[in-house]
Amino acid sequence: MKPTRFVFSVFLFLFAVQPFSFSADLFDAKTIAHAAKLRQAALEKNHAYDLVESLTVEVGPRPAGSEADRRAVAWAEAKLKKLGFDAVYTEEVPVTHWERGEEEAMITLPFPQKLHVTALGHSIGTPELGLEAEVVEVASLEALTQMPADKIRGKIVFINHPMEKSRDGSTYGKTVPGRVRGAVEAARLGAVGIIIRSVGTDSHRFAHTGMMRYQDDVARIPAAAISNPDADMLHLQFGYGVPVRLHMRLTCRLLGQQMSANVIGEIKGRDKPEEVVVIGAHLDSWDLGTGALDDGAGVGIVVAAAKVIKDGGKRPSRTIRVILFANEESGLEGAQAYVLRHRQELDRIIVGAESDFGADRVWRFSTRVQPDALPIMDEIAKVLAPLGIERGDNEAFGGPDMTPFRLSGVPVVSLIQDGTDYFDFHHTADDTLDKVDPEKLSQNVAAYVVFAYMAAEAPTHFGRIEMTPSSP
Repeated sequence: MKPTRFVFSVFLFLFAVQPFSFSADLFDAKTIAHAAKLRQAALEKNHAYDLVESLTVEVGPRPAGSEADRRAVAWAEAKLKKLGFDAVYTEEVPVTHWERGEEEAMITLPFPQKLHVTALGHSIGTPELGLEAEVVEVASLEALTQMPADKIRGKIVFINHPMEKSRDGSTYGKTVPGRVRGAVEAARLGAVGIIIRSVGTDSHRFAHTGMMRYQDDVARIPAAAISNPDADMLHLQFGYGVPVRLHMRLTCRLLGQQMSANVIGEIKGRDKPEEVVVIGAHLDSWDLGTGALDDGAGVGIVVAAAKVIKDGGKRPSRTIRVILFANEESGLEGAQAYVLRHRQELDRIIVGAESDFGADRVWRFSTRVQPDALPIMDEIAKVLAPLGIERGDNEAFGGPDMTPFRLSGVPVVSLIQDGTDYFDFHHTADDTLDKVDPEKLSQNVAAYVVFAYMAAEAPTHFGRIEMTPSSP
């Protein structure tokens, strides 16, 4: 080997190992010590629980576009101002307003039984006197798409796809397509209505609502979910070898566009105020419960985290921006509006994260950043470790409202909560304040404090991420 090639090879080797060899110096000792101090302060305070309690008691359920949604916006703006954020403002967002109305369902043959039912979000209603037809049971959305049209035409489809518990919530993604796309696939085959087994892991007689979608070139049919015990009972009636018939009546309706708003609060950076770390949650909720877990907890977590940092005695280098998004539940309309409005400024957002998975403990820290920024995230992970949080992969989702950001190239992280029991309550009347554990909530706040503060103090950016159509 020639000397020049040898020197060049040594240089490449040193360059390759450099991020790892000095990663301990990416943050100075004072920054790490202050992050640890903030982490402890977050564990000792309960700002987050107080906020969740206030939101669920003073506002309660807050469907997008409703009068309660407008009260939630006013509540959030007033809270952020009272907590002393440096800047508090709202950005109006037109949102789709849907009203549930009355809902009922009953097996009429072979053995009459009343069902616990709820309309799916954005479903149309049935005729005024209801809808009755024979029921066809299928095991999944995929199974439905394989059915011949003559077996479905004129009937009500029943998708009976149980959801299993999982710590990371991954089984939700396997089950929810039946809720979202079931009406389109059933109508494509000539069905007159659809009901699904609730996308949930409980065995209680609470039906789980959630967003469904129509397609412009396919007929619209009423869509509803029944509780898991009712789904079991309906399934058993098919075992008698005779046709099963069902009557359902829904008066739900779309009421057009109403005005809501994203509510934004900022802790201004001391050195680089134009560069931003975003932590977010969504302010809206479904109407059945009080939205304590989804997403009152997230609102409390990110607002409290910013408050702890503000009160910590050392202003972060970059700005920390809390965004409480409008209408996540039925279309990510607040997040999409934000990205569209600020599309020329997105390169100033160095990283983002959303809390929208309940109130259980954070157990994993995943990232989606450029590879050369991973040593910085690894250092943040070390300060998260005393909270019982493990280092995850570099394929983070970031949260639903981070999707438009992520698809625009903004790096994201996921502070993944334990979702083992989350889908027992998700989108049900049982999503109430008593399900929120103050101690676990404080651990979440501590995790967001460490991430947001250290990201704001990072010595460099996290790059831009390139998304492909297959990226989650």
